[in-house]
Amino acid sequence: MQHHTPVAEPIRAGRREWAGLAVLALPTLLAAVDINVLFLALPGLSADLGADGVDQLWITDIYGFMVAGLVITMGTLGDRIGRRRLLLTGAAAFGVASVLAAYAVTPAMLIACRALLGIAGATLAPSTLALITNMFRDDRQRGTAISIWATCQFAGAALGPVVGGLLLEHFWWGSVFLLAVPVIVVLLAGGALLLPEHRDPGAGRLDLTSVALSLLAILPIVWGIKTIAASGAGVTAMPVAAILAGCAFGAGFVRRQLRLADPLLNLRLLAQRPVTLVLTALVLAGVAMAGVGLPVTQYLQTVLGYSPTQAALWFAPMGLAVALGTMLTPAVTRRLAPRAAIAGGLVLSALGSGLLTLDGGLPAVVAGITVLALGTGPLFALGTGIVVGSVRPERAGSAASLTESGNYLGGTLGLAVLGTVAAAVYRLRMAATMPSGVPDDVARQAQETVAAAVSYGGEVTRAAHSAYTDALSTVGLIGAVLFVVTALLMGLLPRV
Repeated sequence: MQHHTPVAEPIRAGRREWAGLAVLALPTLLAAVDINVLFLALPGLSADLGADGVDQLWITDIYGFMVAGLVITMGTLGDRIGRRRLLLTGAAAFGVASVLAAYAVTPAMLIACRALLGIAGATLAPSTLALITNMFRDDRQRGTAISIWATCQFAGAALGPVVGGLLLEHFWWGSVFLLAVPVIVVLLAGGALLLPEHRDPGAGRLDLTSVALSLLAILPIVWGIKTIAASGAGVTAMPVAAILAGCAFGAGFVRRQLRLADPLLNLRLLAQRPVTLVLTALVLAGVAMAGVGLPVTQYLQTVLGYSPTQAALWFAPMGLAVALGTMLTPAVTRRLAPRAAIAGGLVLSALGSGLLTLDGGLPAVVAGITVLALGTGPLFALGTGIVVGSVRPERAGSAASLTESGNYLGGTLGLAVLGTVAAAVYRLRMAATMPSGVPDDVARQAQETVAAAVSYGGEVTRAAHSAYTDALSTVGLIGAVLFVVTALLMGLLPRV
């Protein structure tokens, strides 16, 4: 008598898993708010604490440096010690650091608190994505869950500055940090009740040499790129040397990962064409989005004259449109293959970026960033699923950290490269159109920043507004080209 072994159906998620997803959406709001809200609080806290220009740079940048440097380590650590344990420990640390930051009394104390926030923040995204992968084994359900998770991330990024602006109008600068505390309390209580624990039972020890090499690779590169972006034309040897040193350590990191039986980051994943294509697309889309986003926020404030809170409101459609795009993705993929959905979305993004090349003032800018962002939704929703779904569930944290690193690298490169391009175009246009009779020192300052030109008034201000509009158009054109290239890359994905 023959026995037929039944093929196991993937276990479908029930009410408990969906309630758990609501808990997992909370950390995405935290991280997004924390990155975006600080720029609005910076003038107030700098005056209160006596922070100079160098202090301000460290206060804003240290969080991102720590997240970038540690996200790979935290993704793998979660696979080893348990995703829920790492998530709840990181969240608790985030809450404590937020309270300490709110009541910081010196710039050094605030910088230290921001570093702690970055270390804690690095635990959040990989742990969250890995838990989603474990809780939702059915492909379609997992796709929907990742779409909801990504939606919350981008909605948080859009609403963070708006909420922060409202808080700063009524309370002191520390209130923007305290915003995290009630969210953390709900996350800790809900996580303990609803989230399952998952770890890789076959995981070896954490390789501390690999951790050190990953930090020595990422931190100098990120610092160098940021420094070049901030210095514009006056690039010195130090940031270039830092980037080269980071690349050298990166080569050492890669060699070590390929030799280890149990690597910190499984680079053999890159041998899978879909993973490599998606990670490349995430980096390129990150370059275009961050590179376009920065000059748009500056344009809203310096050319159109909006306050930071008003500018945040007009800029919010960008984050909300990505959120909408990710939310609509599961419905789109019922009619289109994932490859077509991602590539089609990126063509839409290219059209949105193209709208920024029209000198159409506020309507063209808001329409441009909204259409651009809406089109990226399928890439963020489906691309993340492709990468995380390419490994055994036990290794999901390590795979999730790859997508986070791709996003972060793209955003950092975008701010640096396209920020430098925008500054160069502005300087060239100002040099060509500077009104006659302007003193040399004023002309030099006006060529450096729009703010300096606006303070001089009259013809100089008009020339500066025109020059910055040209800079935004140039960046919009580059963004459109990047999105077209990314769409073509996505056309190479195998049919799913």
